[in-house]
Amino acid sequence: MLYVAGIDIGSTYSKAIVLNDRREVVGTAVRRTGFKLAAAAEAVFEELLQNSKFDRSTVTYVAATGYGRYTVPFRNTQLTELTAHAQAAVHLFPDTRTILDIGGQDIKAIKVDAEGRVKAFRLNDKCAAGTGAFLEKTARYLGLTTADLGPYALRATKPVPISSVCAVFAESEVISHLSKGVPAEDIVMGAMESLGGRAIQLMRRVGLEPGYMLTGGMTRNAAMVKALESSLGAAFHVAPDGLGQLNGAYGAAFLGLRRVEKLLSEGKPIPPTAAQQAPGATATVRRWSALALTRKRVEPCRLTGSCPVVMEVPAKPLEAAA
Repeated sequence: MLYVAGIDIGSTYSKAIVLNDRREVVGTAVRRTGFKLAAAAEAVFEELLQNSKFDRSTVTYVAATGYGRYTVPFRNTQLTELTAHAQAAVHLFPDTRTILDIGGQDIKAIKVDAEGRVKAFRLNDKCAAGTGAFLEKTARYLGLTTADLGPYALRATKPVPISSVCAVFAESEVISHLSKGVPAEDIVMGAMESLGGRAIQLMRRVGLEPGYMLTGGMTRNAAMVKALESSLGAAFHVAPDGLGQLNGAYGAAFLGLRRVEKLLSEGKPIPPTAAQQAPGATATVRRWSALALTRKRVEPCRLTGSCPVVMEVPAKPLEAAA
């Protein structure tokens, strides 16, 4: 049986997952990234192997994605976060067309087609007040853990909005509300509603198309999901069993598995890892993604800010989850 790992080195958390050739999740791991990305990759992979009860030789192929994908020395390939998230989302929920990924340091809104190809995307990485980092900072100030935030916020009766779009001013606003005697749970829920409103605005910029999916660590926060759905006026798909946070790693493993199957069917060898390549060879190694099945190039971004992706539909459609 084939086992392929997906490693997602994010700015705040590193995630890893192993899929077998039946597309079944065999093991997962999540841990904080820290500032040493290569060490984080090694640590989360070791944890993944322990959780899966595997040794390294059991894993045939490793696909890396995320902020630190190029720092993973044992990767066989790397692919962009957008490609990984899009492919995983449509595989898990075939009707997905608009994806919202709330990360620790940025928010991504991605519009995809029925084959999981990226049609448009927007990023918000200008200020921490629009990301999960702001909620983590608010939690620390209130003496809470991030795991406590969701249940705590759901107790709110009169959420107060956090209007500042700068994390520094937003923190001052939180302190001001506390000094006025506003209950902490109302402040936390207000912060989530404010963050949710900004996230939905980003989604509108790529064009809202029904079939919404939420990915990232916020999928574990029931209050955040509630705030987002209230702002959008529609429900989000959320992958079960914590897979929402692992969506990028899942997409990397899913695409890596397809790549390995293609190589084996053609009688070709598995490519070496980045660490096994000759010095200077890393920069020239072919990077594989879902776009490898197409002949047309991605169109350049236009002055209007639109960055369309135009390509031919593969002869064989991607597999859809049952």
